[in-house]
Amino acid sequence: MSDDEREEKELDLSSPEVVTKYKNAAEIVNKALQLVVPACKPGVKIVDICEKGDSFIREQTGNMYKNVKKKIERGVAFPTCVSVNNTVCHFSPLASDESVLQEGDMVKIDMGCHIDGFIAVVAHTHVVQEGPVTGRAADVIAAANTAAEVALRLVRPGKKNKDVTEAIQKVAAAYDCKIVEGVLSHQLKQFVIDGNKVVLSVSNPETRVDDAEFEENEIYAIDIVTSTGDGKPRLLDEKQTTIYKRAVDKNYHLKMKASRFIFSEISQKFPIMPFSARALEEKRARLGLVECVNHDLLQPYPVLHEKPGDYVAHIKFTVLLMPNGSDRITSHPLQELQPTKTIDDPEIKAWLALGTKTKKKGGGKKKKGKKGDKVEESAEAEPMDATNGAPAQE
Repeated sequence: MSDDEREEKELDLSSPEVVTKYKNAAEIVNKALQLVVPACKPGVKIVDICEKGDSFIREQTGNMYKNVKKKIERGVAFPTCVSVNNTVCHFSPLASDESVLQEGDMVKIDMGCHIDGFIAVVAHTHVVQEGPVTGRAADVIAAANTAAEVALRLVRPGKKNKDVTEAIQKVAAAYDCKIVEGVLSHQLKQFVIDGNKVVLSVSNPETRVDDAEFEENEIYAIDIVTSTGDGKPRLLDEKQTTIYKRAVDKNYHLKMKASRFIFSEISQKFPIMPFSARALEEKRARLGLVECVNHDLLQPYPVLHEKPGDYVAHIKFTVLLMPNGSDRITSHPLQELQPTKTIDDPEIKAWLALGTKTKKKGGGKKKKGKKGDKVEESAEAEPMDATNGAPAQE
């Protein structure tokens, strides 16, 4: 076995220390989400909510591994995003942005934390209102949640990535919703948030990925975005993009002084993980980032939109494929949902009835196919079931 192989072998879930770091990162990001969800109230500035999530993650990770000899990198693995209504993803505005939440807004919160490069990510959908969520808003959240529950049961050793792609589309269709195109669920590795093994949200001729089989001791970020619209998001304004990731394999001699300054700052502060331009000096960043992106030194995470009036829901969770079954380590309970649709399809019901643990408990609890709760009872080993018949989501 080469040194590289030995290194790789030690850094998967067969190492208890690695499992602990994933679970510690997950605990922090779950707590950050618990802090951010109740902060989503009418009149609150979106940038303040994003900052609240990021600063909590920085503070909590900063308190860990302080006294170890070898410095351990830790902190935000994906900046907190708060994408509202028909905005699909990646909205994490600059400090000068005045956008505020309003009553009835459907808010997608997306965030990530890492300890020593072991990443836990989560996304959750919350409607800014008291009482149950009803109508099409409930349908789109239930679609994302049920699709996430099905994916949890199909991302297991021996299954293929295309099995998951087909299943989540079937679930969304049962709620008369679409899975949003272009969303990828990636394998996670140390310091790698977008690993090579990928699950497509929607298979179509333009986006092909290699067939892959899930294996024991792998980690995945399962990313489900549903829409009441056509599921084909658009980039409306490049200026809204604030999240970038350093493209480590690219080099270019930047011409502008502002670009060189900002790129040097990024290389020092954010050499590997995605970051928000909020963390850079705003005026200089705007100038410098453009040249960096134009020459592929940075990979942008664009803010995408469905049509106005469309509802978009997002649920993302991190799952460890342990020898005794799948361990979903990030989640958050949903509000009570009262969808207009129920799941009658026998194949979807059968998926939901699968257990998530392999050896000790096969089977999982049987599902009761009622409104929003369909999934929750079957979440057998999950921390997230709960909440008034609304399967807890991630």
